[in-house]
Amino acid sequence: MEAVLAKYENQINAFSEFLEDLPDVDEPVWILGACYDLKTKKSELLSDVRSRLWFTYRKKFSPIGGTGPSSDAGWGCMLRCGQMILAQALVCRHLGRDWRWDPEKRQPKEYHRILHCFLDKKDSCYSIHQMAQMGVGEGKSVGEWYGPNTVAQVLKKLALFDDWNTLAVYVSMDNTVVIEDISKMGRKPEMEKKTSGESSPTSPLTPHLQSQRPLDWRPLLLVIPLRMGINSINPVYIQAFKECFKMPQSCGVLGGKPNLAYYFIGFIDDELIYLDPHTTQQAVDTESGSAVDDQSYHCQRTPHRMKITSLDPSVALVRAQITCSNAFMGFFCKSEEDFDSWCDLVQQELLKKRNLRMFELVEKHPSHWPPFVPPTKPEVQTTGAEFIESPDKLFESEEEFEILNV
Repeated sequence: MEAVLAKYENQINAFSEFLEDLPDVDEPVWILGACYDLKTKKSELLSDVRSRLWFTYRKKFSPIGGTGPSSDAGWGCMLRCGQMILAQALVCRHLGRDWRWDPEKRQPKEYHRILHCFLDKKDSCYSIHQMAQMGVGEGKSVGEWYGPNTVAQVLKKLALFDDWNTLAVYVSMDNTVVIEDISKMGRKPEMEKKTSGESSPTSPLTPHLQSQRPLDWRPLLLVIPLRMGINSINPVYIQAFKECFKMPQSCGVLGGKPNLAYYFIGFIDDELIYLDPHTTQQAVDTESGSAVDDQSYHCQRTPHRMKITSLDPSVALVRAQITCSNAFMGFFCKSEEDFDSWCDLVQQELLKKRNLRMFELVEKHPSHWPPFVPPTKPEVQTTGAEFIESPDKLFESEEEFEILNV
């Protein structure tokens, strides 16, 4: 009984600390598209924040690649933030934005399946193991700190092997989101085969082409690398940055600097609210398909805040482009209608206001760019990662694993 009381006491203390830490201002708080009045909705705000899946450093998991590190402390913070932004998309995909985590209530099976995707095991499709080894193909050694662009590319590739979520991950190039390319990504592979030889659908915003659009849309995680300055954030982008958190499609922002990455989920006045992965916890050991002890995957402590102007926009040179920042912004569109709505919001709230032009949204693929080819699952793996086709399907034998890793 004492242990139970201590558990509740710790939760109450964490709740009180959260409320006391929030500033006494009249400004609303925005969390991933949801708005809260601090004077009347503090408890709802806390419930929303602690319902986000929180991934941190872990220790004592199985060595990555069999002989690699068994902890990501000191180098995995950007990967953990990548997991958080992707997990938010999956929660919206299966549970909806209004879903809330309650430690005293039984959670839906989809929730546990999502959590299993991120466990620190080689056979979890978005585990630290999969991400670190996929990064080898992006020029990163296991145990090396990743920049945001590398994390975005890793997530895009890993999503190809996730047949349960069927998520399309689009990473914009040169600060430009191309609607025509996203329309192509909306097609599932079987749709591509059925429509081969037909002209590709163009902008979802073009009414007279509605009938030509694919009927089977894949849920979309839209990733936009941010370019907001050189040595410090240009103040002209701050309002646009805040407006993006107000969009219902917002999945937050991954940002920071070497060895110091954060997952930003909202703002209050001129401060950003974020989840911090820099806590080292014991790896959770669980059998495949079983329920996970999920207390450590939800942050119930005081939320961290920082001034928006403190965000580091340092330049990162990437092959064929400059992504300029160690940050990227994510949006989740479950349906084409959702994507259409996002396009309308961007046009009205950002692009038509000259001082809010943080990125471009164009209908047609630029003629001077290389042709856009929707990514497909490769037949042979060369990164050494042990991929699975779905969160709960493992390799049939050790021989199958060895063949894929030759």
